[in-house]
Amino acid sequence: MSIRRTIREHVDRRATSAPDRPYLLAPESGLTLTYAGLQRESHSLTHHLLGLGLRKGDTVSFMLHNGYQAARLLIGAMYGGFVVQPINLLAQRSQLAYVLEHSDTRVVFVGHEYRDRLAEALAPIDRPIHVVPIDVDADRMFAEEFPTANALPEVDEDDAALLMYTSGTTGMPKGCLLSHRNCVAGGEFTSRAHRLNESDRVLCALPLYHINGQIVTAVAPLVHGGSVVMPHRFSASSFWRLVSDYRCTWINVVPTIIAYLLNGADPRASGLAIEQVRFCRSASAPLPPEQHRAFERRFGIGIIETFGMTETAAPCFTNPYEPEQRKIGSPGRAFGNEAKVIDPASGEARPLGQSGEIMVRGDNVMKGYYKDAENTARTLQADGWMHTGDLGFIDADGFVFVTGRIKELIIKGGENIAPREIDEALLEHPAVLEAAAVGVPDAHYGQDIAAAVVLKPGFACTAEELKAFCERELGRYKTPRTVLLLHELPKGPSGKVQRLKLLELLPGQGR
Repeated sequence: MSIRRTIREHVDRRATSAPDRPYLLAPESGLTLTYAGLQRESHSLTHHLLGLGLRKGDTVSFMLHNGYQAARLLIGAMYGGFVVQPINLLAQRSQLAYVLEHSDTRVVFVGHEYRDRLAEALAPIDRPIHVVPIDVDADRMFAEEFPTANALPEVDEDDAALLMYTSGTTGMPKGCLLSHRNCVAGGEFTSRAHRLNESDRVLCALPLYHINGQIVTAVAPLVHGGSVVMPHRFSASSFWRLVSDYRCTWINVVPTIIAYLLNGADPRASGLAIEQVRFCRSASAPLPPEQHRAFERRFGIGIIETFGMTETAAPCFTNPYEPEQRKIGSPGRAFGNEAKVIDPASGEARPLGQSGEIMVRGDNVMKGYYKDAENTARTLQADGWMHTGDLGFIDADGFVFVTGRIKELIIKGGENIAPREIDEALLEHPAVLEAAAVGVPDAHYGQDIAAAVVLKPGFACTAEELKAFCERELGRYKTPRTVLLLHELPKGPSGKVQRLKLLELLPGQGR
């Protein structure tokens, strides 16, 4: 029997086949949400939203950090046929106000620590929006419950389910609209690629206002019947203890988290059990090869590097499950969708091994940008292929190699330089924790190179020493003209460095 690709179909299926199996475990409160409980809470949320006057297809937002209620809102609102719009907790007030207005949201569930920020953002909006205060760790969302037999609006695969706003490194963010088919496809691709089943449990270290946290750690378990441990937020000091205490079998992180874990204590020295962890999944940004190798050496856990976008409901490429088939430095092969590389100027397909813009096509590719026909037409082709805006090539084995973003490419004296090449050279220095290069205007070359660096705690190093190191590793032409030492790099919610925002921090480049 075929399963319709909707969130409701998968929740109902799990509630019937394994009602008492845990879906979500919340460490701070000690609460456990079973699959039957998830179905019951989803019914209750749907009827309460209908009681507020909402109809199928209306937008529902939440402004909460991770936890018991945030997960129930994410899954429950999609279950009811509403469009979920999780609010980025790192958004500035102007961006927050824009998203609330542009998304046409009808109701916002908000945690107590964010109520003042929300009120400021809502002040200029001239239409009614319900605000529902909520405790992220409350056992129940509402006092009143509704029988699961009560009728709900029909939900189809092509119905909108998730409205996600991109990080908006330039201008206001775009609203990426994903269908039930898109979201379920992302969960299916994750489950199949990593061979996950009902015995698997993942630690959710990424926020539910980011596509990776939503699809990979919240939706994928619905597909394979597993469970998710969801603390309020990532903490390097408690990460391995949670993995050990809850017997997590896989972890889903981003390179920034890997860098912090490498700089922390070895869990095995403290007697923590991590041998049950089958793999570490890395996504959302390129993982420097040296950090990849260092993590595997130190913790004895193999890394499966992957690639995904908000526009593709997270996973898009993945390395094979078998360790001996993986390629360090590549996010893997296309999985569940197609990929090709084109010449950005002509649109013609490039041969294997030749660089160009990476294109993807599949059931995970978004419906389009919300209320933005121009950007939708620019990004999505009539035949289903989507422009990713990423540069790279595909090798003879089908592995994709991402070399940078079209908008971030540094063109110095007519030569294309991928910022990642500079990043990886700086990360070879023993004092460097994080690094990011960016192009800056130059009167002679058109662009020159600048880099921002975060040093490891307890290490000292000067900008001049780092430039001398780069000159030895890269040669003078690719050595950054400027090296800026920072306490932290500007990042989006996934931990991906926002290179264009670095320009505002560089001397003489701020707006």
